[in-house]
Formats: sequence, C-alpha cells, structure tokens
Amino acid sequence: MLIGTVRRLDCAGSAGLLIMRGLRYTEGEAPEGLHGAGAGMQLDINEIQKFLPHRYPFLLIDKVVEMERFKRIVAIKSVSINEAFFQGHFPGKPVMPGVLILESMAQAGGLLLLQEIPDRDHKLLYLATMNDVKFRRPVVPGDQLRVEVDILMWKGDRCKIQGKALVDGNVAAEATLFCLMVDREKALNSGTSNAGK
Repeated sequence: MLIGTVRRLDCAGSAGLLIMRGLRYTEGEAPEGLHGAGAGMQLDINEIQKFLPHRYPFLLIDKVVEMERFKRIVAIKSVSINEAFFQGHFPGKPVMPGVLILESMAQAGGLLLLQEIPDRDHKLLYLATMNDVKFRRPVVPGDQLRVEVDILMWKGDRCKIQGKALVDGNVAAEATLFCLMVDREKALNSGTSNAGK
C-alpha cells in the first residue's frame, strides 16, 4: 500500500471498509478533499482510542500523521506542562521521563499492529524487552514529539519494532522494542492468586 491512497479492508462478513484520516467510510464514499495522491493516512485522538486501551493520563500519542499497513507509523505527542508527570519530574526543571518516551513508541507500534487484529478488543500488547535504548536530548513542555516506528518482525503473537522519537528533527530517543500479544481475559485473570488452593 502506498501512503496517501484509500485502501479497502476486507473483513469477514462485512462490506469492505475504508479507513482514512481516522474515519470509516463505505467503499467508494471518500469525503471531499481525500481523493487523489498526497492525502496521508491519519487518525485523530478519538480514532486512536478505538484501537488502544490506554486513557489519560497514560495515553501518550495524540494523533497519527502517517501509516503504512504492516510497515510503519508516525505519531505525534504534544508535550504540555499540564502533563501529570511534570509535577514530580522535576519541580522547577520539567523533563519528560524517558520511560514514557519509550511507552509512546510502544503505543504507536501497538496501534499499527492492533489495526490488523480482527478481535483486537480481546487482546493486549505487552512490552517484553527493550534493546539499544538511547536518550539523546531531554523532552520538555512545549515540545512536539514525533514518534516514528517501523515493524522489523511480526510472527504470530510476537513483534519486534524499531522506534525513534524526534523533536524539531533531532533524535530525542531511540530503541528496539519486543512486544507480546496476549488474550485480555487471560492477562486480567493472571494477576489473581491461587495461594492456598
């Protein structure tokens, strides 16, 4: 698929759906302004929340500006002084925690992957490992974090992604992440204790 084209998604038992700019359209009914090359595949915060289980204050991507199925996603996080983590990290010198930058990469990658899973409402993606993690510059209030994620490998319930977070074209952080898809119900029940049984 080329970025900028309206793509039919074939779903078992349904009329083909088209996804473009975060809205679903019946095939052949793309709205005015989305016809032709150059219209990038985009999702707004409302569409993102249809795919990711995260919510405030832990939803760390605000919109998707590019997406190529099975390959790549580019998401934006607008960093505001109103973020809850800035209250304690650090008073008088607010810096976005590096682990949350990594989480934004994982969420962007998760969004790309979950779009391809028919029963995504019954799945969770767990971050399993992080390799080659590098932090290059601090991310502060007022920055716009551009999160670029490429799928390196996806087999069954395992996925390896390469993430990069940039501010004004400069790399703020980069990492290789390994994710594992699990059944939501099993994941929720695995936290219960069987002690004494």
